[in-house]
Amino acid sequence: MSDAPLAYYAPASRIRRRPVWVPTRQQVPFLATAVVCAVLYALAGYFYPVFFSPRVVVNLLNDNAHLGIVAVGLTFVMLSGGIDLSVGSVVGCTGIALGVLITRHDVHPLLAIAIVLAGGVLLGTAMGSLIHFFDLPAFLVTLAGLFFCRGLALVISRESIQISHPFYDTLAGLTIPLTGRVVLPFPAIVFLLVLVVGIYVALFTRFGRNTYAIGGSESSALLMGLPVGRTKIGMYALSGFCAALGGAVFTIYKGSGNALDGTGMELDAIAAVVVGGTLLVGGIGQIAGTLLGVLIFAIIGLGIMFDGRLTTWWTRIALGLLLLAFILLQKLLQFGKGAED
Repeated sequence: MSDAPLAYYAPASRIRRRPVWVPTRQQVPFLATAVVCAVLYALAGYFYPVFFSPRVVVNLLNDNAHLGIVAVGLTFVMLSGGIDLSVGSVVGCTGIALGVLITRHDVHPLLAIAIVLAGGVLLGTAMGSLIHFFDLPAFLVTLAGLFFCRGLALVISRESIQISHPFYDTLAGLTIPLTGRVVLPFPAIVFLLVLVVGIYVALFTRFGRNTYAIGGSESSALLMGLPVGRTKIGMYALSGFCAALGGAVFTIYKGSGNALDGTGMELDAIAAVVVGGTLLVGGIGQIAGTLLGVLIFAIIGLGIMFDGRLTTWWTRIALGLLLLAFILLQKLLQFGKGAED
């Protein structure tokens, strides 16, 4: 008789098979973003081995810290199914306001930063209130915010203002050592802190759960008794705060403020959030995915710069094609949901 175990002769129906992990509809966008980011980084490292050095990774975070901070705040708005087009103008208005306050009016940088952050929160609260109480389209309200902030920035000053202050110099020189020759600069530190706080708020707080619920179905959230109005206003206030903080960090990175800073950044931030796996209709997305979206932008841009044969406009072409691919993926997911329903 054969020495094979008895289980070998058991009917197939009685053999317990290990369950095969299949990603859910909510996980597919984030996984797609992670795969794209890993493939792009591997390809960039293959053609340009310097990409694998810690210094380049740190530079990717530091050079795009302001965009990442803005995108984190915008992710909450888009998770609810909303949009905020004012963030780029807030960055420019924040930078020029800081330059005028610190350089021309001798306001301490800490107080000046507190003033512009409060201004960002106030603007976001005002837009969120208009959207909620008057049932106005978020696109039009935040477009008005875009024009208002850009116009205000140009009224404050049309010239770039160099910010020279010992406190600013201290912040610019603040770093965290990583290896012998590699340090994490201040803008990257702020970006990572905002990212960690954003992940915690989205996943472990009532505000975050309410945001996802509103994005899934605002009418259902109302029926469940969730504070829809308060949450929506809070999301736009948070987006305004992050946009102002991104503007402040950008001035520390550049050492100056300019009314035209952040021009078009709202489109970059929206694209980074979408490529990061957040659905345009809301309800699905992750803050960590937004980090990957920002890194994808940074990798493509730096890779094209290293190539030297292509102009920077090719970065826009590549990002446009990538964004279109993710929008098509979102459409397929929505179609799959409709078929299930």
